[in-house]
Amino acid sequence: MAGSEVAIAGAHGQIGRRLTRLLVARGDRVRGLIRNPDHTDDVRADGGEPVLCDLESASVEEIAAAVAGADAAVFAAGAGPGSGAERKWTVDRDGAVKLLEASPPRYVIVSSIGTDSPPDGDDVFSVYLRAKAEADAAVAASDRDWTIVRPGSLTDDRGEGRVTLSVDPVRDRVARDDVAAVLAAVLAEPRTVGKILYLVGGADPIDVALESVLR
Repeated sequence: MAGSEVAIAGAHGQIGRRLTRLLVARGDRVRGLIRNPDHTDDVRADGGEPVLCDLESASVEEIAAAVAGADAAVFAAGAGPGSGAERKWTVDRDGAVKLLEASPPRYVIVSSIGTDSPPDGDDVFSVYLRAKAEADAAVAASDRDWTIVRPGSLTDDRGEGRVTLSVDPVRDRVARDDVAAVLAAVLAEPRTVGKILYLVGGADPIDVALESVLR
């Protein structure tokens, strides 16, 4: 899908910024959706075109206008670790679903390991996993050309470009660098449409890991 235009929700997030740089480097154009105007310069520095659009408060129609003309949309946004349970619903679930309804046909969502069987607790992390699980369910039930990527525990370790990809739940850590690289690979691979992919660190180069899980 190189040479395409990709809209990234959460373009100023740690994965979003990494993904922007990777996509721009291979010749894609990136439209970076952000809610804070102070982040405009950073998105431009990454090579993206910043677009102010707060998924939490924007209507589907407003989001559709923000992503109009893009070939694909990536939901890499999140309420963040310091947010309360309520914003897990309004951002991690509702924001993802609104972008889904507004997006071009190709839609990739960054989910989480644990959403296959989310806990029932009232603590923030349990609510987060249930919100992500409901977003994933909406994505999987949609008519979009969707892919759900469920990474393990995220680290800031330097990415090695080696991962494990699986269609079955697997738990481990994974570097944000490698998550971004896998997202870029997924966007370029039509065979990932309709797949839920679990992602952790591993021994295989990303292209080999992706090919093995798609065979």
